[in-house]
Amino acid sequence: MTVEVLPANQPETFYRGAGRIAEFRDVPGLPDRPEDWVGSVTSRFGLAPSGLSTLADGRVLAEAIAADPRWWLGPERADTGVLVKLLDAGQRLPLHVHPDRRFATAHLASPYGKTEAWVIVSARPGAYVHLGFARDVEAAELAGWVDGQKTEAMLAATNQIPVAAGDAILCPAGLPHAIGDGILLVEVQEPTDFSVLLEYEGFGLAGGHLGLGYDLALQCVDRGAWTPARLDELRGTPARLLPEAADEFFAVHRLYGGERLERGFSVLVVVAGEGRLIGERDDLSLRRGDTLLVPYAAGPVLLDGQVEVIRLSASA
Repeated sequence: MTVEVLPANQPETFYRGAGRIAEFRDVPGLPDRPEDWVGSVTSRFGLAPSGLSTLADGRVLAEAIAADPRWWLGPERADTGVLVKLLDAGQRLPLHVHPDRRFATAHLASPYGKTEAWVIVSARPGAYVHLGFARDVEAAELAGWVDGQKTEAMLAATNQIPVAAGDAILCPAGLPHAIGDGILLVEVQEPTDFSVLLEYEGFGLAGGHLGLGYDLALQCVDRGAWTPARLDELRGTPARLLPEAADEFFAVHRLYGGERLERGFSVLVVVAGEGRLIGERDDLSLRRGDTLLVPYAAGPVLLDGQVEVIRLSASA
């Protein structure tokens, strides 16, 4: 076998889940933590090795890849290029923002920022996300909100976007956002854990500025107005799950039984049904809730059966 069926990887974090990851994976004994870092070679900011995935044989994935990068990634890649999570919002997450590549290179010694995207697996009726400011916000106004933890004013200035199962939304780096409660989603992002918390007091936290101080950290925030037309551009079309703007950062595809996956390192999340994954050296049963790691060495593989899969990988 070359394809790895991944166990859950649920580092502790500060907000609540609601048991949706255990239900989705059909593993009732899982801890009620709101995130499952899937095929992760990224550790939590300042808390390594928390967040790193371990393979079924006990090896740390990051170490396995470092020992044989060509087998895992192929001849063209030096790293995985992505971080994938299952995220179960048992409560509304705090309003926060991720730096882009330019800011991360200048201030965080990283070539990656944290553009991300969400594929909604399930959502309660009336579920929503906050995404971008609905009007231009001056730097002093934002700094005052954060310093005084004026949560109501901050949230009132954002766009509240309804979401439902099957939706997919790109969240560019710099864009203030907060995922509302009652949502289970697959999240793909650049492979960092960089977050600037605009809201923190109600979550039992003392702040969150990546060790930079808020005077500098807030410079990564997109304070411009996001109109309904601009927000529409963050969604995909019937022909593609995410808009073309995502292609610089990652590739995300919804696939069904009968479709072939071209060769390349990727993470698979089975979101519905049952089936099989068949390759030259692999023949695995699939069911809703499974997460798998497909190395380059697996070659092309075929999905078979009544199954729906999200495939996530770095941009080409």
